[in-house]
Amino acid sequence: QVQVEESGGGLVQPGGSLKLSCVPSENIGSIYNMAWWRQSPGNERELVASSILGGHTTYADFVKGRFTIARDNDQNALLLQMNDLEPDDTANYICHAIPAPGRGYWGRGTQVTVSS
Repeated sequence: QVQVEESGGGLVQPGGSLKLSCVPSENIGSIYNMAWWRQSPGNERELVASSILGGHTTYADFVKGRFTIARDNDQNALLLQMNDLEPDDTANYICHAIPAPGRGYWGRGTQVTVSS
């Protein structure tokens, strides 16, 4: 079982930036797929960005050009750099680790609030 722990959320003004971190309990280099999802009250969980071993990344249309997902092997962490944040980005950001097909593990999330 893989455990993941997120950090880096907080309150930021519109147009500001935050960097989220997700640290898995296993070597990130052995985890096939890691992704950031988000969920706000009353809404379904939605995929923000994902990172596949080998370097392939995908982004939701609503974050393209603003968010960057990356694996940091030195920190053993999945990072999400979020720039030009908007109020609609307010949500609980949740890390998802898939070490192999059929095995997925969720974190509890870190809250991001974008407000003036």
